[in-house]
Amino acid sequence: MAEKSAAVGHTIGPLGKLTGVNIETIRYYERIGLVPEPSRTAGGYRLYGPAHIGRLTFIRNARELGFPIETIRDLLGLADDRDRPCGDVDRIASTHLAEVEGKIARLTTFKKELERMISQCRHGTVSECRIIEALANRSAPDLAEDAEARAR
Repeated sequence: MAEKSAAVGHTIGPLGKLTGVNIETIRYYERIGLVPEPSRTAGGYRLYGPAHIGRLTFIRNARELGFPIETIRDLLGLADDRDRPCGDVDRIASTHLAEVEGKIARLTTFKKELERMISQCRHGTVSECRIIEALANRSAPDLAEDAEARAR
């Protein structure tokens, strides 16, 4: 457990505002070991310093780019070893980019299929609705496969 400290720093509320990270999220990151446990004031309040700010900013930015928590853990480990070659970081970022590109391709396919379904709408009753019919009669992967086949 962290020692009691009279050091200057931020309590969790101001830290959250400063970093743009929700207070409960900060506590979660502490529990899972992404953020080191802070020192405590004599009153038992968490007291965060510049290293916490930097780490939370790093995590927030990585999350905004869609990196999963375990990948962020790996990146933080690499970031903590400043003299290490950055090949592993490049590999992680390239792998994530490929995943993002795959998601974009799937979403583009889904978008086209939704546009096709909507364009077939006759604006009648729900019992005649082509969208409801398509969703009820086929699975989403089947719809996506059909949309991919039409796109080729």
